[in-house]
Amino acid sequence: MDTENSIFVGQGDVPVHLNLKLANRHGLIAGATGTGKTVTLQILAEGFSRQGVPVFMADVKGDLSGISQMGSANPKLAKRATDIGLANYPLTDFPTLFWDLFGEQGHPVRSTVSDMGPLLLARLLELNDTQEGVLNIAFRLADDQGLLLLDFKDLRAMINYVGENASELTLEYGNVSKASVGAIQRRLLTLEQQGGEHFFGEPALTLQDLMRTNKDNQGYINILAADKLMLSPTLYATFLLWLLAELFEELPEVGDPDKPRLVLFFDEAHLLFDDAPKALLDKVEQVVRLIRSKGVGVYFITQNPSDIPDAILGQLGNRIQHALRAFTPRDQKAVRAAADTFRANPKLDIATVISELGVGEALVSTLEGKGTPSIVERTLIRPPSSRLGPATTEERRRVIAASPIQGRYEQSIDRESAHELLKKRAEQQRTETPSGKPDKPETASTSRRGGRQRQGVLEAMVKSVARSVGSGLGRQLVRGILGSLMKR
Repeated sequence: MDTENSIFVGQGDVPVHLNLKLANRHGLIAGATGTGKTVTLQILAEGFSRQGVPVFMADVKGDLSGISQMGSANPKLAKRATDIGLANYPLTDFPTLFWDLFGEQGHPVRSTVSDMGPLLLARLLELNDTQEGVLNIAFRLADDQGLLLLDFKDLRAMINYVGENASELTLEYGNVSKASVGAIQRRLLTLEQQGGEHFFGEPALTLQDLMRTNKDNQGYINILAADKLMLSPTLYATFLLWLLAELFEELPEVGDPDKPRLVLFFDEAHLLFDDAPKALLDKVEQVVRLIRSKGVGVYFITQNPSDIPDAILGQLGNRIQHALRAFTPRDQKAVRAAADTFRANPKLDIATVISELGVGEALVSTLEGKGTPSIVERTLIRPPSSRLGPATTEERRRVIAASPIQGRYEQSIDRESAHELLKKRAEQQRTETPSGKPDKPETASTSRRGGRQRQGVLEAMVKSVARSVGSGLGRQLVRGILGSLMKR
């Protein structure tokens, strides 16, 4: 029952659809555990794919991979299809790309250290303000000296270099505390032990590979294996924020297209905001507000709407609220707050209904007309056409083997960058200074000598690694929007 311009969500007193033209106005899927959020996410992803819209979503529990496999006859689902008037309930699979930061259950996902930037890295490493300042100095120094920060080795080498030359660098860049350097090194060691170093390196993810359609003009559904990733929730949250920032940075303005260019589903959304500094929350709010004009819709999935900061929650126009349980006064307050976010329906006591919804039922309000919310409907969500539950290991392997990007990311590349250049510099200094005392580091002042010749060499280097550096030396440190370089 999809139409040319909408996705059929389910049946209330009237059929409930998601308007494709307004799907880039973002959305929320909320509800207690076991109330049907995952199935709702699955049917929306299927709907977008059918309409030629690529989708990205994180598979937190490991059961979304079944979307790559044809659904099987199920009496309960068939009855639900009949109850909502879904004639000729279709069973099919959907084009799928599997991704994995650890490279075990899908194509490897990588970013360069430079693309990540100091703001997101500081959050990933859980640094305090002083330690973050030292990290910023390391990035600035790398920019000034033309040292590419690509992989984990580069970052560690740069931090070590800053620590070894702290006294000289303090005069040029500000105070460099050796205690802070030591703290950063310890955090890097912890991240490495958790497998985080796999995320940094080349070839870096090309965003266009997330925005593919197949020969039948169906959008690919990109599934990030996140069951293991969730053991490092800060890495999970940082990756999703990085992805959001990269899309904002790289995609051109398209206004309000007839359908989104890409839709992102962020499960366990509270992890994006827990303990995040205000500066980061402000940037997330800014990106969420502006990225819709790039044709990107962002849908947050969480247990309670209160998990989302109010400034961001207010921008989520399409809402699907599954049951919330109100056992305590705090729960009851949360239910009332969730009820107040909907456009009232005179037939429903929304606060009461939220606690009474069954599995597979939801309160749904989507944007219509000129972007006004529809009257909330108590809706029986349509059944999915693909498999409920995970694909087997062998099925996943076959999907990966048949992937249109198979072999593109599997082999890592280790080019000459900060680690190698600093190592060569140290060896050269040992040769030229028999006493073994290191020369003073080349600071911003000394690096300007012979500036024109150096700049020409550096520009050539930047052009040769355009995607690796991501945004060019000219933008240097100002990686403002969640770590993406944004100084234009």
